[in-house]
Amino acid sequence: MNRDIRQWLLNVARLSFKELRSLLGDVPLVALILFAFTISVYTTAKGVKAEVSHASVGWIDADQSALSMRLRDAIRPPYFQPPRDISAQQAGPALDRGDVIFVIDVPPHFEADVLAGRSPAVQVTVDATAMTQAGLGMAYLNEIFLQEVLGFFHQQGIDSLLPARPVVHLEFNPNNQSHWFTSVMLIITNITVLAIILVGAAVIREREHGTIEHLLVMPVRPSEIALAKILANGGVILLAVWLSLMFVVQGWLGVPLLGSITLFLLGTGAYLFAATSLGILLATVTSSMPQFGLLAAPVYVVLYLLSGAATPVESMPELMQGVVQVSPTTQFVKLTHAVLYRGAGLDIVWPQLLAVSVAGAVFLFIALSRFRSMLARQG
Repeated sequence: MNRDIRQWLLNVARLSFKELRSLLGDVPLVALILFAFTISVYTTAKGVKAEVSHASVGWIDADQSALSMRLRDAIRPPYFQPPRDISAQQAGPALDRGDVIFVIDVPPHFEADVLAGRSPAVQVTVDATAMTQAGLGMAYLNEIFLQEVLGFFHQQGIDSLLPARPVVHLEFNPNNQSHWFTSVMLIITNITVLAIILVGAAVIREREHGTIEHLLVMPVRPSEIALAKILANGGVILLAVWLSLMFVVQGWLGVPLLGSITLFLLGTGAYLFAATSLGILLATVTSSMPQFGLLAAPVYVVLYLLSGAATPVESMPELMQGVVQVSPTTQFVKLTHAVLYRGAGLDIVWPQLLAVSVAGAVFLFIALSRFRSMLARQG
């Protein structure tokens, strides 16, 4: 029994080395991995912003009071461009042309009505085709106006008459910078894509090139072949993830990672096991590289969009929230948030780690069954 285990491990090691040599000898694939975890992470994190940035504002002021001027002066970079003075007749055409995203209309006697306690309304018209800018921009403007009105009341000596107001503290991302989040989420995206594609393509490539027949005449088992592909390709991706976190995310982008990198890499290893097993499974149900690509693309899109990396799981319909919990990508995103952003330990994230590992075991079991059938047909 011990001899069989040793032989099994030796075969896995030899096949892993063969697979690793084949992968590293493929220059385009190596270049893709390097690009995915360096330039792609940096440019996307810097270029794709979830927060409002330099939004254009049109300003209509029918009051021309100290309070309206105070509100106008509070709208400034980096969130907004300096407001442009326009007339009420120019507002509609400016929105139609896309010259401005927000048009703010201060009514006559605004300051006098505020001081008299009559709660006048400042009209804000928003171009909602720019969804992120519109939604977050309204929240920013509400906060700016609230703070400036409170400051104005303080100058007038009547702020003590106001009701209690909340004091907000931003935890884990105090400056609310989106690239802290985007960079790590893009690494997860690249892990998913590359893990599925590299392993699945390796299986398809060997079948198309006829090298699978060479393996069939060797005294190796299907489990050894499959596990070797998982270890070799997963190991390369895991190394790339570690280097990307150290030199791109922490070094280049300056994102502080609060938690244990070792624990995150442990979770990444478990997720790679699940994703590469899924890649083998997809490769066994297709007969060519184009078919594999057509199948892998929608699988990846669904895994990504429902993972919580693009939008919070809590924002989904209640039924969907329960369904997506079976996805290893969803559990890995939860683990990543907890470990890297909130500094959680193993005592917090062990359920996610277990869920990802179980999903990987299920994928591998089904993939091995399909893989054995595929090899039998090849033989």
